[in-house]
Amino acid sequence: MAKEYNASDIEVLSGLEPVQKRPGMYTDTDCPNHLAYEVIDNSVDEAIAGHCKSIHVNLFKDGSVQVKDDGRGMPVDDHPEEKVPAVELILTRLHAGAKFSNKSYKFSGGLHGVGVSVVNALSKNLEVWIKRQGHEYNLSFKDGERSSELEVVDKVGKTNTGTTIRFWPNEKYFDGSEIKVKDLKHNLRAKAVLCPGLKIKFHDEQTNEKLEWLYKEGANEYLSEVLGDTPCVPHDPFFGNSQNDKLEIEWSLTWPQDDHEGIQESYVNLIPTKAGGTHVAGFRSGLSDSVKEFADYRNLLPRGVKLSPEDVWLGLSYILSVRLEEPQFSGQTKEKLSSRAVTSLVSNVIKDAFTLWLNQHSEAGDQIVARAVENAQKRAKKTVKVKRKKATGGPTLPGKLADCTSDEPDLCELFIVEGDSAGGSAKQARDRKYQAILPLRGKILNSWEVEESNLLSSQEISNISQALGVEPSAVDLVNLRYHKICILADADSDGLHIATLICALFVKHFKKLVEDGHVYVSMPPLYRIDVGKEVFYALDEDEKDDHLKAIEKKKSKAKVTVTRFKGLGEMSPIQLRETTMLEKSRRLVRLTIEDESQTNELMDKLMAKKRYTDRRDWLQEKGNLAEIQ
Repeated sequence: MAKEYNASDIEVLSGLEPVQKRPGMYTDTDCPNHLAYEVIDNSVDEAIAGHCKSIHVNLFKDGSVQVKDDGRGMPVDDHPEEKVPAVELILTRLHAGAKFSNKSYKFSGGLHGVGVSVVNALSKNLEVWIKRQGHEYNLSFKDGERSSELEVVDKVGKTNTGTTIRFWPNEKYFDGSEIKVKDLKHNLRAKAVLCPGLKIKFHDEQTNEKLEWLYKEGANEYLSEVLGDTPCVPHDPFFGNSQNDKLEIEWSLTWPQDDHEGIQESYVNLIPTKAGGTHVAGFRSGLSDSVKEFADYRNLLPRGVKLSPEDVWLGLSYILSVRLEEPQFSGQTKEKLSSRAVTSLVSNVIKDAFTLWLNQHSEAGDQIVARAVENAQKRAKKTVKVKRKKATGGPTLPGKLADCTSDEPDLCELFIVEGDSAGGSAKQARDRKYQAILPLRGKILNSWEVEESNLLSSQEISNISQALGVEPSAVDLVNLRYHKICILADADSDGLHIATLICALFVKHFKKLVEDGHVYVSMPPLYRIDVGKEVFYALDEDEKDDHLKAIEKKKSKAKVTVTRFKGLGEMSPIQLRETTMLEKSRRLVRLTIEDESQTNELMDKLMAKKRYTDRRDWLQEKGNLAEIQ
C-alpha cells in the first residue's frame, strides 16, 4: 500500500540547501571551473565599473583557487534589514546582491545574486579577506555555513582596498574534481582583452606557470595577435565600437586566407557566450546585409548568384563584445544570450558601421564580395543536382506539405509543425520563397525501437521522409531538399513530448542529418506581455518574471497584460512569424549528439518500453523539478 501523503511530507529547503541538493540547476557540474568564473566575474564587474585595475588568480597544490582584486572591497557593514554583515549575506543567501538594479553597477555579469553564494555552497571551505576603510577583515565558511565571525585582522592604508576569496571545491558535487587549466587561462585572457587596461595575473603552483595579460587596445590587438602573419581581408581587422543608452558594443573582424581556422568569440558583459545568442544573430545579420547592399550598389554579383548569410559568414574571424543592462540568458551558466531586443540593436549598429567602412575601403570590399560570391558558387555546384521535386517528377510529395518556391536546398527550411491548426497559421506566417510547412497529426509514432523495415508504414514518418527527399539511415544527403529542418511544437508539456518523439526519430533513423547540423528545435514563447503599445515575448516563467521586473523598474504607467499561449494555433500568423519563423527574431536550438553513448542511454531510458522501471525511477527522482501550470 502506498504511503500516506500529507503536509508533513513537504520539505522546505533554506539557505544554500537548494544548491547542494540540485547543483546542476545552478552551475556546470562537469568540473569546478565555473565556480572560479563566478568569483572572477565579480572582480571583473568591479573593473567594468572603474574600481579595479588588477586581478590575481592562483591555483594552489591543494586544489584550492584564490581570486584577488583591488576593487572597492565587499561591504562589511550590517545590512539594515537582515542585521548581518553584508559580505555574509552575499555568501550565504541566494538572490542577495547589488546587481538587481544599476545603482552600483551599470553593466555586470552577475544578475541573479546566486553566483558567489553557489561557490560557497559547493565548497568544502571558503575564506574571504576584505580590505576596506583602513582595515582588513576576514570571514570563514565550511560547507556553506559560517565557521567564524567577521573580524578585523589587520590595519591597511585607506586607499588599499579589494577582495580576496579562496575556496576549496567539494569534489562530491562534480564529475571531475580538477580545474581545467587551459579553459581557465583562455577565460582570463579574454577578460583582459575585453577590459583594456585591466592587468590579470595567473599562477599555477602545480607547474609553477606564471602568466600576465594586459591589453591596451582590447579586441583588435587580441585578434591581430591570434592571426599573426596569416594573410587576411582586410589586412588590418575592421575594428569599431559604439554606445547608446541601451548598450555598448565593440568588435573586431577579418577574413583569414589559406583556410586558417581563426576564432569566433562573443561576450556579454565580459562573460563568454559559447552558444552565441541574439547578439551574434544581430552581428551576423548586420554584416551580411551590408555586404549584400555593397555588392548590389557596385553591381558585383554575377547573374544568377544570390548571397546567403552563410556565404558572407564563412571563414570569418571575429571578437564581439556587448555590454547591456539586465541581459537575459538561457541558463545560469550564461552561455547563450536570449535578450530579444539586442538582435536589431546590434544589427543596425554593425550594418551602418560596416557599410560606411566598405565604401571607404572599396578595394577590400570588392575582395570580401568576391570571396562571398565564390562561396555561393561552390554551394550552388554542390546542390545543382538537387532540384525541387514536382508532382510529375519522381515520387509524389506529401499532400499536406506546403512547399517553398526556391530550388536552392541550402537556403530552404522545412518546419515540421504539430497539428493542422498550427500548420495553417505557419503557412500564412512563412516566407513562401524559402520556408516549407509540413503539419503533423498529433503525436507521431515512438520510433526508437521500430525496425527500419517497418518504419515507413507510419504515414507521418513516411511524409517526413518524402518531404526531405532522404530515406531513413541514408548517409548520402545529395538529395536533401532542405538544409535546415525545424521542429516546431507547442511550448507546453504535450508539445515538448511531441518534439522529443521527433528528435528521437532523427537521432535514431536520420542520424546523418543531425551530425551534419541540419536539425533544429524551435523555441516558441509561452507568454506574451503587452505594456501599452510595446510587446514582449517570454519562453518560460523565469523569462516572464525577468520582463515584469524590468517593466516595474522603468515605472511605466502603461497597463501590463500577460497572456499565456495554450498552443501555436492560438497565435496569429503575425505573432508566429515574429516569434518563431523570422530569422532575425526567432530562437532555434541545434540538435546535436555530443556523446553518442550518453545520448543513446538517455533516449533509451525515455523511449524504450523495456525501460519502464528505469523511467519510473527517473521520474520519481526528477519529479520535484517539474513546474505545474
